[in-house]
Order: sequence, then structure tokens, then C-alpha cells
Amino acid sequence: MTVAQLSAAVPEDVMHVFPLPHAPGAASITRRRVRAVLTDWRLSADVADDVLLLASELLTNALVHALPPATLRLSQVLVDGLGAVRVEVTDAGPATPAGQPAPGLDPDEHGRGIGIVMALSARCGVRERADGTSRWADVVVR
Repeated sequence: MTVAQLSAAVPEDVMHVFPLPHAPGAASITRRRVRAVLTDWRLSADVADDVLLLASELLTNALVHALPPATLRLSQVLVDGLGAVRVEVTDAGPATPAGQPAPGLDPDEHGRGIGIVMALSARCGVRERADGTSRWADVVVR
């Protein structure tokens, strides 16, 4: 698994973009929409489950810790020549420095999401954008 900090635009073909309302229930509604896209893409159940869990972790991070508005993008990319699904969530907040927990959070209750993202993705990272910060993860399609 590779962690990267991207500063330049990543060439990608964004297939689906989901604006995220900063409201209760936004994550579950968006997960259902993501599942429908993954079903249309005919991904294996294991890959779809990994993508859904990554989407959930990145969505929750944006909704709990960042500034609205947030947007989720699903795209198909290449990772070392292999097909992959990229999950990317952009929010209006600044990036937390790597290895630094968000201030004011109980480490017993928060902070495990990045470990999950790193374990399930082939690579992941953070990218500063004009409209905020994007956190992304790529899952190789097996």
C-alpha cells in the first residue's frame, strides 16, 4: 500500500459525483447510491464491500471533522497497470498533517479510520485542491 501526497492534478475519468449534504442520514443515502454504481460496474462482492467501507470511512471523516460542502467522486483509474476504483471525498477544510489527530477528539473513540483506509486500499492519500482538501483511496479490481 502506498500513501501519497498529491499536489498536481491527477488524470482521471470521473464517472460519478455525489454532493454530500451536511445533514443526518447523508452518509447512508450516499452509500446506497455508491452501491448502485458498483453494481452497475459489475464488481465482485469483495471489491464492492471494500469500496463501500472506504467510502463510508472517508464520508464520515468529511461529515464529522471537516467543513461543508463535501463531494464524493467514484472513478475508474489504473494502479500499476491494473484497473482500480478510486473513492475520493473533497471537503472545504484544511488537511490535518499526516500522523496528527484532529484536535479535541478522544483517541479511544476516533482515529481508526485511516488504518482501515490504508489496509483496504492499494494506495491512498491527500490532495490540496482549490476548493478544499481531497482524501482518496484506490481499490484494485481483482
